[in-house]
Amino acid sequence: MNSKTGISLKLPDWYSHRKLKELLRRPQKEDVPAIIAGIAIIAVISYLFYHSFWAYGILSPLIVPFVDKMRKERNIKRNHEIGQQFKDVLVSVSTSQKAGYALENAFVVAYKDMKKLYGEQAPICKELRRICKGLRNNIVLEDLLYEMGERTENTYIREFANVFSVAKRSGGNITQMLEETVAQITIQTDVEKEIDVMISAGKMEARIMEVVPFAIMAYVGIMNPGFFNSLYDTFAGDVIMTVCLVVYLVAYAVIEKIIDVKV
Repeated sequence: MNSKTGISLKLPDWYSHRKLKELLRRPQKEDVPAIIAGIAIIAVISYLFYHSFWAYGILSPLIVPFVDKMRKERNIKRNHEIGQQFKDVLVSVSTSQKAGYALENAFVVAYKDMKKLYGEQAPICKELRRICKGLRNNIVLEDLLYEMGERTENTYIREFANVFSVAKRSGGNITQMLEETVAQITIQTDVEKEIDVMISAGKMEARIMEVVPFAIMAYVGIMNPGFFNSLYDTFAGDVIMTVCLVVYLVAYAVIEKIIDVKV
């Protein structure tokens, strides 16, 4: 808030100090490919639009929102993946429950099953290891499941943790609850798969449309050397190319908004 004018100036979310601190001071190993891709994309844009090293320095902050976007897409993909895997966990727990295992032991058995099915590095196996460790430290299973739901931000796990907590406190039929939950998650995950298949073609077309302008500029520049020189060597040319870049970025944002279908 500006004390003199009373006008509130709000920076974009990706440009906030918290975002910069998260991206720069707490780098994640999974962000490395996105950072490299962002650096390469900014280099290509700087060369095609300006032929200037200084342009790269000016445009380099755009790497921050790009990496943040890639991180969100990775988290969404991981969320869907862990939701699919959690269904198999409940199937294993339900089977062990019917065989006479206690719920806590059933989750330990489920971890062993998931390790064989998906491998130790699978997201669900990492979460189940936390649960097994918590059980060894005498932490209540309901709390562990709730923490797992909050950590993964997965709707299925959150809802199951809430229903499981109520059913256990009220003495409900846990086995029946597990079976019904598995059936509901199966229906929902099948719908998610169908939606993903339906929109995958549209996403591919959008990606091609986003690359085409750069491909055209590169083709013209290679086949007709010096064709863009008047745009690179004059102030008016810089203004025109900047306007074109802004138009492209706006179009890119619109396309991403259109294909951002919440499943």
